[in-house]
Amino acid sequence: MKDWKKAEEIAAQRFQLLSPLLAEGLDAAKLRELKAQICKETGLSERTVRRYLAKYRNEGFGGLKPQGKPRSTSSPSFISQDLLEEAILLRREVPTRSVSQIIEILEWEGKAAPGQLKRSTLQEHLAARGYSSRQMRMYAETGAASRRFQKRHRNQLWQSDIKYGPYLPVGPNGAKQQVYLVVVLDDTTRFVLHGAFYTTLDKSIVTDCFRQAVQKYGVPEAVYFDNGKQYRSKWMARTCSKLGTRLVFTKAYSPEAKGKVEKFNRTVDSFLNEVALDKPQTLERLNEQFQVWLSECYQHRPHSALGENVSPETAYRSDRKPLNFASADVIADAFLHVETRKVDKSGCISFMNKKYEVGLTFIGSTVDVIYDPADTTELTIEATGHKSHKVREMTIGERTGTRPKLPDHLGTTPTEASRLLRAAENQHEKRQERVIPAVRYDSVWKGEEQDV
Repeated sequence: MKDWKKAEEIAAQRFQLLSPLLAEGLDAAKLRELKAQICKETGLSERTVRRYLAKYRNEGFGGLKPQGKPRSTSSPSFISQDLLEEAILLRREVPTRSVSQIIEILEWEGKAAPGQLKRSTLQEHLAARGYSSRQMRMYAETGAASRRFQKRHRNQLWQSDIKYGPYLPVGPNGAKQQVYLVVVLDDTTRFVLHGAFYTTLDKSIVTDCFRQAVQKYGVPEAVYFDNGKQYRSKWMARTCSKLGTRLVFTKAYSPEAKGKVEKFNRTVDSFLNEVALDKPQTLERLNEQFQVWLSECYQHRPHSALGENVSPETAYRSDRKPLNFASADVIADAFLHVETRKVDKSGCISFMNKKYEVGLTFIGSTVDVIYDPADTTELTIEATGHKSHKVREMTIGERTGTRPKLPDHLGTTPTEASRLLRAAENQHEKRQERVIPAVRYDSVWKGEEQDV
């Protein structure tokens, strides 16, 4: 993992940490309360939180990147299972115990050596298991387990979900394959910002749907996703952080937390019933029918939660809150991905079933490929010891592919004669000089015959 990738991840983590402090309308008292809560949960000092906040307000997302080379990740942040279970037990005994107190108890009891447990590492492991202080408080607080909520203005909060769709003959050799619907819905107006069916079930379908919504309707203040692997990824965190969007996840196994998008999914069932009768044969046709149904049977129809004769389309368009559109460059940068590839003996890489010429100097080495999923005609290549550069997809002719151009420093040097042959001649002459002439006995024998 290269420095660029690590710096982006660290900046995304810091932004999501600060995101509660960036909400509109916070007074000084609430701001202090949120800062204290962040410090308690993460172990960061208030000074560090203030510094991160100032850097973000002055420099944006780039200000949250670590200065210089990121810290080495060679030392593993590993906690044995037995030790983690002991820490969980201490948190369950007294949910208000801080991570520092848990570490102190484990060290006093001799179950952990002094300095063995790092506060940030233990906090990360507890959160992964569902025992962070915030998660524990959700169960300790009084009141209803789940309450209805609604933001005041459009684009303050978006919700998204994935729904299993019908089977279409879109697989290899026309085999039937299930498709999946992804939608992004505005919390306030119930307006569907974008929705489409896809043939895969990975993070790329969520990324594409979210990007389409951002390009059409601007950047949201926050997004509310479930814990599916398509949403809970470091790339989604990085994208939201670069856009200045707060990323919020629902409590595990609580579909009611996203009640609005879940209700819309139930409404989609009526569309799927109609599709079963019409039997579209292509994904393009299915999406065409879905867009027509979405417009005529949902977006422009009155919604009971919005008021009398108010449709999601009307509610969204009539909201006076201005839309926050990002430039094309900002959007492209926010949705960049990175993967690693090994350069083959011709100086090329294979990426998404296409060939890209990287350069002969990279033969045999591993490079980082930074790309925009929406446009892979041009990639950015980064490698240790080399400047980043852009490469484009190779065009291969009918008979043979074009060989990569040889760099000037590897080309032939003009010469008038063969240095090897000249050197061989000189070596041969020296060898002949060292040879001792052999004695010819035939002449001696002739002399003896004459004497007889």
